[in-house]
Amino acid sequence: MNKRSTLATIALASAGLTTLVACGNNSQPDAAPAIAPTTVVQTVTVPAPQPGQPSTTDPAPVQQQPQGIQQAPVLQRTQGAVQIFKGPAPAPIEPPADVTKSSPAVQLNSGQSPVVTDSRGMTLYRFDEDTANPSTATCVGACAEKWPPLLVKSPGKIYTVGVDPSLVGYVERPDGTCQVTVGGWPAYYFFKDKLPGDVLGQGVGNTWFALNSQGGKAAVANTGSGS
Repeated sequence: MNKRSTLATIALASAGLTTLVACGNNSQPDAAPAIAPTTVVQTVTVPAPQPGQPSTTDPAPVQQQPQGIQQAPVLQRTQGAVQIFKGPAPAPIEPPADVTKSSPAVQLNSGQSPVVTDSRGMTLYRFDEDTANPSTATCVGACAEKWPPLLVKSPGKIYTVGVDPSLVGYVERPDGTCQVTVGGWPAYYFFKDKLPGDVLGQGVGNTWFALNSQGGKAAVANTGSGS
């Protein structure tokens, strides 16, 4: 193989690697949903009591699942190189200390509160100047310093609890990073929120609102511990 052919081969291999890790491959079709493992039920035949022995009508003891064991998350679909699961992550997720950095795994939670939070319970917001169809993130530069986007690496994983995984995905930002979306709306933090449950970004500028599980505007009050 001559020098020119060798260089061409290396260039093609590098391009393939870039495609694998790039965020901008969200045009690929979703993979088929994963099928949950089949549960095998074993039937036990109880022999009839022998003459002279007392019979019993007590049911067989029911084996209960040990406490602390949670159901494994199930892959629902993929977008590009990001897998989206229904169910909690198999191990606690510790988001990056710097929220401006991408995380290899993200969890979205929505329970008794209508607000969608990350794995720490920090509130996530949507911006009215963005669009959901198509998903577009417009908060960049100085805006993103106050409203850091929730970023997932590619390849990466997104887990959902109380949020329909079919509504979850990502959008490529102008800098090439992958921002998590709910209902098509890019998700952000607010820099004044300091503790889980803070919702100090609610209604700011009449354009920022806490996300609900459908990607809409959550009906909550502006409260929190930030300053």
